[in-house]
Amino acid sequence: MGQNLHVVGNEPGERADAARNRRLLLDAAEALVAEQGPDCVTMDAVANKAGVGKGTVFRRFGSRAGMMRALLDHTESQLQNDFMFGPPPLGPGADPIDRLIAFGRARLELVEVAGEVLRAADSSTELRYIHPAYLLCHAHVAMLLRQAEIPGNVDLLADALLAPLDAGLFMHQTKARGMTIEQIGEAWEDLVRRVTRCSG
Repeated sequence: MGQNLHVVGNEPGERADAARNRRLLLDAAEALVAEQGPDCVTMDAVANKAGVGKGTVFRRFGSRAGMMRALLDHTESQLQNDFMFGPPPLGPGADPIDRLIAFGRARLELVEVAGEVLRAADSSTELRYIHPAYLLCHAHVAMLLRQAEIPGNVDLLADALLAPLDAGLFMHQTKARGMTIEQIGEAWEDLVRRVTRCSG
């Protein structure tokens, strides 16, 4: 993977105590999403969950939108760490196709948690495909395709495989079509296996 790609994480120059407080608040927000869904993540709820005053949350993030953007960065960072350094099948050590399938399923779980924020972030097509998070995911998928010795233009194939993991499409499938994340994950695995079998 390109060494110039930025991994989403703590803010540059952030003090250790500020970073700890930030992580405490984001862990609380992430737990609320897992327990009650993203619509229940309010500044009050996060403050209560983290055991701090509401003013602390406002000072740290400014608004609910700012908090949700920070949560997105937080979850992106966790996913990146897992697929680069975590245990298999998502992390190194597994068959590249198994890693690719695990990546898609993990990406869908992230979209389920932060879909509305991701969809808003994806609204600018001009910037979307040069965002560090997309570039890193693209590089990872392309690397796995090369390791699996899939012929052809793997960069274009990586774009095609990332398209079904789009936040806007996921939100449409779950909200308008009533599909579950399990169904979408199964379809992702089926797509990967068909594409790699036909290309191999």
